[in-house]
Amino acid sequence: MRKRIAMVAVASLVSGVLVAVASPASASPVNSDRADGLRRQLAAGIQVAPKKGTSLAKGTTSTVNPYTSLVRDPSKLDFSAWEATAKQKSAERLAERNRLQAANAAKAAVAPLPPLLHDEQEPPGLFGANDTHATAELIGGFGTGKNKNNRARILGQFSPEAIFISSIGAFAEDDGSIPLAGNPGITSIRSGARLSAQIGDGPHGSAGTGNGDFDFQKITAVAGQQITIDTDTPTGPLDTVVALYDSAGTILAANDDSGGTFDSFLQFEVPVAGTYYALISAFGIGTVFPDDPFDSASGFGTGSEGPYDVTVTVATPDRDFYAMDLAGGDVVGASVTGVGTALIVRDPSGRIVFGSDQDASSLYAPNSPLPAGGNAVLDHVAARAGRYSLEVLGSAGRYDITLEVYRPGTEGQKSGTVQTLFLDFNGQRVNTAIWGGPGVRDLSPLSGFLGRWGLSAAQESALITQIVQSVKENIVQDLQARGENPRFALKVLNSRDNADPFGQPNVHRIIVGGSIEQSGIDTIGIAQYIDPGNYGNEDSALVLLDVMSDPSGAASLNTYITPASNKIKFLGRAIANVISHEAGHLYGNFHTDTFNTVPNLMDAGGNFPGLFGVGPDNIGGTADDVDYDFGEDILFPAEGLIGTEDTLNNTAWGLSKGNKK
Repeated sequence: MRKRIAMVAVASLVSGVLVAVASPASASPVNSDRADGLRRQLAAGIQVAPKKGTSLAKGTTSTVNPYTSLVRDPSKLDFSAWEATAKQKSAERLAERNRLQAANAAKAAVAPLPPLLHDEQEPPGLFGANDTHATAELIGGFGTGKNKNNRARILGQFSPEAIFISSIGAFAEDDGSIPLAGNPGITSIRSGARLSAQIGDGPHGSAGTGNGDFDFQKITAVAGQQITIDTDTPTGPLDTVVALYDSAGTILAANDDSGGTFDSFLQFEVPVAGTYYALISAFGIGTVFPDDPFDSASGFGTGSEGPYDVTVTVATPDRDFYAMDLAGGDVVGASVTGVGTALIVRDPSGRIVFGSDQDASSLYAPNSPLPAGGNAVLDHVAARAGRYSLEVLGSAGRYDITLEVYRPGTEGQKSGTVQTLFLDFNGQRVNTAIWGGPGVRDLSPLSGFLGRWGLSAAQESALITQIVQSVKENIVQDLQARGENPRFALKVLNSRDNADPFGQPNVHRIIVGGSIEQSGIDTIGIAQYIDPGNYGNEDSALVLLDVMSDPSGAASLNTYITPASNKIKFLGRAIANVISHEAGHLYGNFHTDTFNTVPNLMDAGGNFPGLFGVGPDNIGGTADDVDYDFGEDILFPAEGLIGTEDTLNNTAWGLSKGNKK
């Protein structure tokens, strides 16, 4: 029996960004199919698909956009390639955003205010004055209220503790486990060490047992210090991965690619004094981590191999926090250039709600006003009013932050205007290029898939009724009952009961029908954008039905249907959950963690019994089915974003009634 993966309750700095990662609940023998290694790797936020441009780039890797798609198998997603694509597209979006803002400014009766300029108050060369959420520097006058400026520019600098790095010799093999870890003397005799070594030269590399070669280093540090692990691969095919363990063998942090390269960079703020262990490993398919960090022979196989340089340091960092007073529903966005590498937003309680060390702004709707470009970009919709903080992370030197806040896009509509969500079950001829597809394709209607679930044509209307009712429960009833937005409203229409309104203002469309072959998109569902604040009010999403109606498979609804099932109820709610997931992207939600125990309609692909609402009996349409809803859940680690996302209130505020007089 395979062991279960237990989620570690420690948030850790990874390339400047916090993630929660997985660790084995107990030791188990090496498993030749690497299933345990694959799960551990995914839960640590490290992809398990071959990467484009590496020696392992073989086999089938999905080219679908992982951020906007609900895919059958996240292990097929090349996040590394998509991050590079997103960076290129974000530059194009920045140019378009600047053009639109210039055009809007030219039309405005009153010229917009220049951004507030805030110079960091902490003197250069010092640290400790604004290094916490509680001591954050307030950006006075910033906000969306009366006499407020919604744009600010923050200029600051990092002055971390000076460190001295010694070059040392490589440690003798075998250093592939915690008990055998090399000791560079950090921090007992030095604050940093640099060495050159090799993955593959140990007794368990490809020339030895083939279990996989791992290199461990021992580090001692006190609370508040920052451990940094930085690898470079000047020659050879090695694609490094680094991780940090505590003395109990729990993974605290991990990083794969950094700075647009296959090298790794990890920063971790030490929560308690103690001994920690740096792992230098190699990217592979389920082979990145040992099964048991106390056993150097417990790997699942070899990945890439070759020489590397690594620098490990321990020092007191300079952390900079800036406070901002937000109203409920405010949509805040930020980008950073200079030495800044990551941005994190905390809510009034100090909880991390969104953090990013990448620029995924190309996912926003084209007319979204949120910032783009830079080393890192983030967005957040304030669920309720309060004092939030923005943290910037990076290395020594100067940084430049663009910080802006807007009201939801729908509030700018004429007073009383309501967003419409149109569910199209009739099939369509549609240009699938809007989702990354090959162009104009014909998609079959819902009726073309009924027989694959054992339904007759006479049962189509009952199925549509259940789908519509469940979508309304997921989005309308729940948000009215539990959301923070008193002006929330959404009109849900469908192709059976209503004329097609798509193309009119403020109408989103979700096409429910078609197959992967017809669309040319390898997914179950996909949205056109992720749109925090809902500024693109006429966009589309797609829910394909071939995988969900296959005879078997984890993503097939037929897998969970037995004579005990209320078939119409189960099918209707499951399809409605997928529809609600894609609508959630259009209203600004990223994916949440599909592998934890918190059910959320924005959970990424890979756990379909959960998203379909199947209960413990593993049968759909029975009394123990689970009601999946929008709510609070951590962001999906594999996508490189961190924090607890409130998908309920993101959606509620994105669907505000028009308020313009």
